Amino acid sequence: MNLRILEILLKKEIRLMMRNPFIPRMIIAMPLMVMLVLPLVANMEVKNVGVAVVDNDRSELSRRIIADMNASEFLSVKGNEFSYGNALQLIETGSADAIVVIPDNYSKNLTNGHKPKLEIDANGVNATKGMLGANYAAQSISHTLRQWHAANGAELSLSQISVMNYFNPTLNFRNYMIPALMVVLIIIICGFLPTLNLVREKETGTIEAMNVTPVSKFTFVLSKLIPYWVVGLLVITVGMIIGCLVYGLVPAGNIANIYFAAVLFSLVMSGLGVTIANTSSTMLQSIFMMFAFIMIFQLMGGLFTPIASMPQWAQYFTHAVPPRYFIEIMRSVYLKGASIADLWIQYTILACFALLFCGIASFTYRKQS
Repeated sequence: MNLRILEILLKKEIRLMMRNPFIPRMIIAMPLMVMLVLPLVANMEVKNVGVAVVDNDRSELSRRIIADMNASEFLSVKGNEFSYGNALQLIETGSADAIVVIPDNYSKNLTNGHKPKLEIDANGVNATKGMLGANYAAQSISHTLRQWHAANGAELSLSQISVMNYFNPTLNFRNYMIPALMVVLIIIICGFLPTLNLVREKETGTIEAMNVTPVSKFTFVLSKLIPYWVVGLLVITVGMIIGCLVYGLVPAGNIANIYFAAVLFSLVMSGLGVTIANTSSTMLQSIFMMFAFIMIFQLMGGLFTPIASMPQWAQYFTHAVPPRYFIEIMRSVYLKGASIADLWIQYTILACFALLFCGIASFTYRKQS
């Protein structure tokens, strides 16, 4: 490889990037949109769950149960109904997500030492919100009953529970999302944009002029990718700065581990992008193919949905999805302070994917005579 030729080609690529009206704006807007907007929009926290209460007891205890639920930041009592049918209407209209039924003589039976059953029904249309809402309501009621028994001199056969949340003590979903959002930046900057750049040269015909020169295909492709690798690292840096200044999230581990993972994943996405560009004749073809991979990567890589909650067959499939390992590295370094020695399996698999995709990209690129 002639370094002088590579230098000239790099200068040419940088000038083309600066003259392009779309790429510089994309490079500036992408990290700002992803890091400022997505953590606010893609929030899986469930709060203000609507609860409809059917109070058949009408006692001091039942009123206290309702007041405690309404005071919770996770629950909101939407109605205190006299019949189950009226409460069910609130579920059907979407005003409530769960129904709490307090039976007749509930307080009296508890005082006499009985264990009356309190019913909680959840809306299964939104399974996540309904399930969590039912759990929130059950926890709130249990807390109220503990206080009520203590105030009346009785003891429940329930032990005190101490909960400690490691790595994310506040349970803030943004802390879980922000490290993983780096994958979106790398996919767009180091995968999507180089693909469009190469296919655009095919459509304009300038790549034909390059193919008849003695410039090696390795030098040519490298000159196309290096600027985007550099921009990808700059975008990762901007993303970490935004995460620190806006959300107060600082990596618990070594930042060098993040950059090393970003370099490996950049090679993976660049190899995939060049492969798609080599097999595409138009920009429309490359956009559709790249978009299909992006959807699979985001849905199956554990970005929005935890891999452990997927079906077993899907969990096996995620082992062939490169973003899975980059996301695991980012979250582990950010939240746990993990080192390369702790994550050597993920780094090794990313390196193997990089060699595989770069090898396929080199094999599929042909200089035509």
